[in-house]
Amino acid sequence: MRALLLILAMFAGAAAAQLRTIPADAQRAEMRHVQENVVELNGQRAQLAPGAQIRDAANRVIVPAALPSGSQVKYRLDASGHVREVWILTPQEAAAR
Repeated sequence: MRALLLILAMFAGAAAAQLRTIPADAQRAEMRHVQENVVELNGQRAQLAPGAQIRDAANRVIVPAALPSGSQVKYRLDASGHVREVWILTPQEAAAR
């Protein structure tokens, strides 16, 4: 039983240590949620695409209303110019990029 717990702990540690990949073409901005599917990117309103994903610093998907105001993010647009992917930057990512 102890060996099984040790193996599970090793896998959990490896999963937690995985780094997320933010695409190189993602643009940087300060983002805040305005209402429903509307956000502001550097003070300019933008529409979220249907099915848009916002990932927090721990790489969990969050709803737009949970976006902390003034978040430093990287984002990508879809072909229509709507925001489709957002990554909230960790302090380390914000300093490095």
